Amino acid sequence: MLRALRRAKDRRRHANGEYGWLFHPYTGDELVAIDCETTGVDTRTAEPVSIAAVKVRGDRVLASESLDLRLRRPASLTGDSIRVHGLRGIDLDDGECLDEALAKLLDFIGNRPLLGWHLDFDLAILNRQLRPRFGFELPNSGIDVAQLYHRQLRRSAMEPDPATIRFDTVAQVLDVPVMGRHTALGDAVTTALMYLKLERGAMQARREA
Repeated sequence: MLRALRRAKDRRRHANGEYGWLFHPYTGDELVAIDCETTGVDTRTAEPVSIAAVKVRGDRVLASESLDLRLRRPASLTGDSIRVHGLRGIDLDDGECLDEALAKLLDFIGNRPLLGWHLDFDLAILNRQLRPRFGFELPNSGIDVAQLYHRQLRRSAMEPDPATIRFDTVAQVLDVPVMGRHTALGDAVTTALMYLKLERGAMQARREA
């Protein structure tokens, strides 16, 4: 409810601004899978290290239409933390400033619906940076692929074990290749592939019902 009220307020405030079109209903046939690599898991303090997005059209992941942004090194990211994210120091020293990266992200995703693995985490990270810079949070509708998988298990009369709803495990169950694990673009592409596999399974179940 709070998010909906905030979105409505943002829409009124920015209706005639540069980004007013982001608040228009989307009428196309594309989705965008997003992922953020961050300095931690606390959305109140974690900083983005890299941000990626890839378009999904119909039953295809459009890897050629993707965005892969590596940001300048946050002050809190040093040493071993860099290697955890599969980056080198030079990647971050030569990375983009956050303001420019966020503007590119907004232009890329537009008002398309978003896909994500635990999407609320990525939205919290991005919105905490967007609000003070642009005056609004992402208004896009979204699909959380982890929750989608959980719901499909429940519909199949299987009681989901939370321990099994892990990124790598679900990818394996769905026979989806893990693309560049713990890189923003790799995780975004894998998330998109998992979504398509789940959608195909749901469509097949409806035809057989």
